[in-house]
Amino acid sequence: MKKGNRKFSDTVLNGITYLSSGISVIMLLLIFGFIFSRGASTLSWKMFTNDYWSQNYQLAIPTSQISSFMDPKLGKDVYFSVKYGLAVKDGFDTKKEAILQVVYLDPQSPLAKTTSLTVGTGFKTSIPLKVGMSIVKVAYLDNRGQMRSAGPIIQQKASEFMTTLDGSSSLQSTYAQSSGGGIRGSLIATLYLIMISLMIALPIGVMTAVYLNDYARFNKSSNWIRTSIDLLIGVPSIIFGLMGMVVLYPITTIFKANGTSILLGGLTMSVILLPIIIRTTEEALKVVPDAYRDASLSLGANRSQTVFKIVLPQALPGIITGVLLSVGRVIGESAALIYTMGTFVNDAPKLTSGGTSLAVQIWSIMSNDQPNFALASAISIIILMVVLIMNISVKLILSKMKRA
Repeated sequence: MKKGNRKFSDTVLNGITYLSSGISVIMLLLIFGFIFSRGASTLSWKMFTNDYWSQNYQLAIPTSQISSFMDPKLGKDVYFSVKYGLAVKDGFDTKKEAILQVVYLDPQSPLAKTTSLTVGTGFKTSIPLKVGMSIVKVAYLDNRGQMRSAGPIIQQKASEFMTTLDGSSSLQSTYAQSSGGGIRGSLIATLYLIMISLMIALPIGVMTAVYLNDYARFNKSSNWIRTSIDLLIGVPSIIFGLMGMVVLYPITTIFKANGTSILLGGLTMSVILLPIIIRTTEEALKVVPDAYRDASLSLGANRSQTVFKIVLPQALPGIITGVLLSVGRVIGESAALIYTMGTFVNDAPKLTSGGTSLAVQIWSIMSNDQPNFALASAISIIILMVVLIMNISVKLILSKMKRA
């Protein structure tokens, strides 16, 4: 090949390489930019502590109402009722609907002494209005003694709402909601899922890898096992979900988990993680030099002592890498869990009840008639941060172990 043609060919190949790399980087930046632009404003500590579902409260306001309170001066966007000791501001809930959020409540305010109007065991029990709740409606008597309504239910802003309240004769009742849109329930369910799947998959996977690498002979049987493991890695996770419903569901009924449950999801995920753990552990065992095995055997140790006291400790960095990759797979999995755990966001998840992982919660809120892009993007940021932290942790652990 002539020098000019070779130079042209190299230039074209280098150009394709740079172009492909540039396209990949641009696509990643666009994805991260979209997620952070939509979800960064929604991120807060309350996301981790709040329930997803808002609690509704119909509350009666006591008739004895103090008529003079001192304004705490909380800012120009906060409106205070001198007559009832209540401060609210305009805001938006996780669905981006306008709300009136309570930011201050005087301890002597009649709204701090409300009781439940909901018929049932909690009827007339003390449920005070609290800071952080949102007011949907307030029923009041005007100066003519007629019952009126105020609040977002009649599309009032904070300033109009306070003007109405200060001009009222007395307050009768209020309809309020607790703040929702949190991920506490899904976070707990995800932790349960990680715990169950690793408790089952880790010991089985490590022992299988030890057998294949140090005990099994190279024959058709061992080759068939390795081929099957490689095949399982490429199987779509939704097929594992169907398998879990058919094969593993009878096992969960023994623990009184009827229907979709975190336990069933954990068992299914353990099957998904098995080939990953087996492969990463086997590769880690192969990296351990044969000289370690030979030295141990020459000193009188048997095969089991050599494997479990010499080889496995040396392969520990690779095993830890496999574990962290498995945790990332659990956090990001959704298809298999839709069938086995369900799609209802459960704020109080139990092992024998349904729930959603963080990834499935994204699917759940995006499959509604009005998708919540802000909350879905915020949860996506959390998942990305967790995966990033795990990847950094793997590198730090490996670097420290190499130095040791």
